[in-house]
Amino acid sequence: MPSLLRCRGPDLIAFRQIRGRFMVAKLDESLLQDVGPFRRLDRGQIREILDLATARRFDEGAAVFREGHPAERFHLLLDGVIRVMRITAEGTAVTALHIPSGQLFGIARALRRESYPATAICARDCLTLSWPMSLWDGFTARYDGFAEEGYRTVGTRVGEMNARLIEMATQQVQQRVAGALLRLIAQSGREVEAGIEIAFPVTRQDISDMTGTTLHSVSRLLSAWEKAGIVASRRRHVTVTDPQRLGLIGDGR
Repeated sequence: MPSLLRCRGPDLIAFRQIRGRFMVAKLDESLLQDVGPFRRLDRGQIREILDLATARRFDEGAAVFREGHPAERFHLLLDGVIRVMRITAEGTAVTALHIPSGQLFGIARALRRESYPATAICARDCLTLSWPMSLWDGFTARYDGFAEEGYRTVGTRVGEMNARLIEMATQQVQQRVAGALLRLIAQSGREVEAGIEIAFPVTRQDISDMTGTTLHSVSRLLSAWEKAGIVASRRRHVTVTDPQRLGLIGDGR
């Protein structure tokens, strides 16, 4: 999904900085009218929610929150991409999924948890709104559609993470890597002259973390696909130049 700010225009939002946080000084209600939990709300209701929000900018690589820490706030991503990391039983960090702009994240209360089940890392510079977790139950009770969309988001993400686990158990390495690249361009790809570029920095190590394979295997595959004209990569940027052929690889053909 494109950035909400790019969709609506930068004039719709302004902030007042206090100790590293940005308080919402001006944020037009229309910014959220097409975002899932807010679709059924009128402008007055959206205004009520915005007046309780805190906005904050995060640098690329910063953690919005960490797995196991107390779940104190839930968030809406206005701009950027969030990389969701989990720690395996063996102590290895793996990338479970990516969250594009326009989505809620960190809604631990919807899972009846007191701590965050994963770590949220900014894949590039991010801008978020957040609310105290104590407001979640009130929001879901008061605002029509908020609960439905919130729990749907949770269900979708749990399904995505389960699908990744199945892939790791059943698919060949080249299928997993191809599938990961295809998901990234579907979520945040932008058209460029050479093909479809992943719209945030991604390294071979990131792809390794996403697919449960070794850095050596990812490097070998990307080098072979570059020679075949399927992908192009440069420092921290990957472009899929032939999505159809990559799709065939992902399908095991």
